[in-house]
Amino acid sequence: MKVFSASQIREWDNYTIQNEPISSLDLMERASQTFVKWFVEKFPNNSKRISIFCGQGNNGGDGLAIGRILQEHFYEVEIFICKIGKSPSSDFSKNLKRLPKFQNIKIHEIKKNDDFPKVENHEILIDAIFGSGLNRPVEGYWGKLLEHLNQQNQTIISVDIPSGVFADQPTEGVSIQADYTFSFQAPKLAFLFPENENRVGEWSFDSIVLHPNFLEKTETDFFYLEKKYAEGLLKGRKKYAHKGTFGHALIIAGSYGKVGAAILATKAALRTGAGLVSIHAPKCAYEILQISAPEAMVSIDEHDLFFSRINDLDKYKSVGIGPGLGTDSITAEALNIFLEKINMPIVIDADALNLIAENKKWFELISPNSILTPHPKEFERLFGKTKNNFERNDLQRNFSKKYNVYIVLKGAHTCISTPEGKCYFNSTGNPGMATGGSGDVLTGILTSLLSQGYNSLETSILGVYLHGLTGDIALSDTVSQESLIASDLIENIGKAFNEMRQKKSRYKK
Repeated sequence: MKVFSASQIREWDNYTIQNEPISSLDLMERASQTFVKWFVEKFPNNSKRISIFCGQGNNGGDGLAIGRILQEHFYEVEIFICKIGKSPSSDFSKNLKRLPKFQNIKIHEIKKNDDFPKVENHEILIDAIFGSGLNRPVEGYWGKLLEHLNQQNQTIISVDIPSGVFADQPTEGVSIQADYTFSFQAPKLAFLFPENENRVGEWSFDSIVLHPNFLEKTETDFFYLEKKYAEGLLKGRKKYAHKGTFGHALIIAGSYGKVGAAILATKAALRTGAGLVSIHAPKCAYEILQISAPEAMVSIDEHDLFFSRINDLDKYKSVGIGPGLGTDSITAEALNIFLEKINMPIVIDADALNLIAENKKWFELISPNSILTPHPKEFERLFGKTKNNFERNDLQRNFSKKYNVYIVLKGAHTCISTPEGKCYFNSTGNPGMATGGSGDVLTGILTSLLSQGYNSLETSILGVYLHGLTGDIALSDTVSQESLIASDLIENIGKAFNEMRQKKSRYKK
């Protein structure tokens, strides 16, 4: 799914109005009906009292229409109109005229420097004050009003975007801190960055049927991964395929005290479907690897405790390196030699990234189209600190372009940047996956997919989506977010594949 800027969304609205054709007022009604449909499903108890705060722009017009429609669903609604700006928008005024016939809706006006309204007797507060067209921080009286509303003991729901939040740039100053945000047509870029978590809350979106031609012809660098797109990347398996068909994957991982990382990555590679999997590890790992992963072949390093050398790389279709590798000087030298020798896209994770961060000239040695999988701290070591997530995203995209690599920045919405400067944000996964070993599993999945002939973009997108889906499927009556461990992810890789192939699954979305 394409993620457009606020200005592109406005252009899409106008294109729909002109080419469907539909009036702007009727499009606003369609959007408001879509919000109410979501709201009624989320909060079916219509005995709850609702206050709706509206600005005088089109976001406020949405709020007025939502209030009218909610009243038709027998919710008790009270509307507060914030007299911001010199004059209201045309569609705001038209929706305001539609309200008087509903005598049960109380309407109040708030002017600059008025006492703040008391809404303690309301259970839900709907925010429709400032929309995505905001072009400067909210300050002064209206900023204090937002702070006042945040302090109320109510569930706050924002229409399209929380008031005060910028859709396409860092938010400075005060904003509504929503518990829920419902966005029209698609998520905003701001929703996908952790700095806005407390502002946006739990967000969702739904189509308001904007014109498909605009979507098709309008370019963007940002995408939100949907199930249908990930499913379309899956390759089938032919009847006469054999283990050679699906490649030989090599995992270089583990050191004394960190053999578990090697085991997790290896098992994940096996479960993801590589025809053959080998694990190269120090001598101390030999017995436990043979016992823990009997389906894999073990390549033993000449060093007892660390990765120090590997020679024959030609027989492997893919290589993943880094989990539990350690940062000993011997390993650093071995990694340098490995990067000089390898001549195909590889997966680089964990300690391999930390060693590259200490030796930044090695960036030039990384094979084109390789996949780097840092978590935020590793990213910072590699590329430097940034002031905010928007700046970090620019940095990520620039490094992908500069070194012709894919960077998988792990997080709640893992971001995949490409050598073309595009970004794909993941939609699967949950906070239970914030546990040791989860990244090692991802390395195994990605290395396995590369071995099967997926290109680096397909591997990154499919691997990240699949990895998150295993975490979602793992949650059950016996596994909670708190109790989820990396091994649970591996156990559910098969179910995730079946879910993506739309076979029978216990997992219910």
